[in-house]
Amino acid sequence: MGSERRERMRALGMRLRELRTEAGLTGAVLAQRAHVGQPTVSKVENGRMVPSLDVLDRLSRALGLDESTAHEVRGLLAAVATAADADQPEDGAAPAGAAVDDEVRSARLVRSFQCVVLPAMLQSAEYARHVFESARDATPESVGRAVAARVERQSVLYEPGRESVFVLTEAVLRTWPGTPALMLAQLDRLLAVESLSTVRLGVIPWRRPVPVLPRHGFTLCDRRAVVVETFSTERVSVDSAEVASYEETFGRFERAAVFGGDVRELLLQVMKEFRDLGDTLTP
Repeated sequence: MGSERRERMRALGMRLRELRTEAGLTGAVLAQRAHVGQPTVSKVENGRMVPSLDVLDRLSRALGLDESTAHEVRGLLAAVATAADADQPEDGAAPAGAAVDDEVRSARLVRSFQCVVLPAMLQSAEYARHVFESARDATPESVGRAVAARVERQSVLYEPGRESVFVLTEAVLRTWPGTPALMLAQLDRLLAVESLSTVRLGVIPWRRPVPVLPRHGFTLCDRRAVVVETFSTERVSVDSAEVASYEETFGRFERAAVFGGDVRELLLQVMKEFRDLGDTLTP
């Protein structure tokens, strides 16, 4: 990260802290009013996180900022983005995936459907590395940064007050990069995450017909935005009609999925098959 970007992040954080102090709010109260995690407020104020525009607007509303001051802090965020563009190396843009990560970290309710690739918030570091390396113009440096950021942002899964619902087709569990050993570690992570009180993990087994043929994955962030994922890009939509349409589609997939003990049984069965596959591939 360039020094100019760090300075601009600090400037944004200091200004938000000043405004919070002037409003007589603690970080915890501000987080509650803005419907974001308290760690988010702390990291932004300390210049260790760049908030999405949506998060900044939430904070501004929670602080009761007038139009002029809200425009000021938006300008500080734009300055951070400008510095980030200047810091970006010419030999490779950041891999796809940042849009999902940025939107998810600011949401209290996340619902993600995937039909080929595991949801971003459930990926192990090695699985995520394969995802990012498949992006056009990816470089070792950009992939490393993206993997580190993704793993760090997965901490939101453990925050009280958040709810995450993931629905996968069984094909996701059987579409694998790398080696069987990588997938065994990844499936073990899914078993651990499934046990969290803040997470619901569902799978549509191959023996059940899908309610609608899936064409791509998507992630709903609260009821305000949907991130639509294609082979090479991500598109964030806040159009209320489009978000409602994806909510209805997610509900259909969710009703077709199995959860709880059925999912654990399925994961263990797929793990056994990967172990057997690994034995056949070992010289």
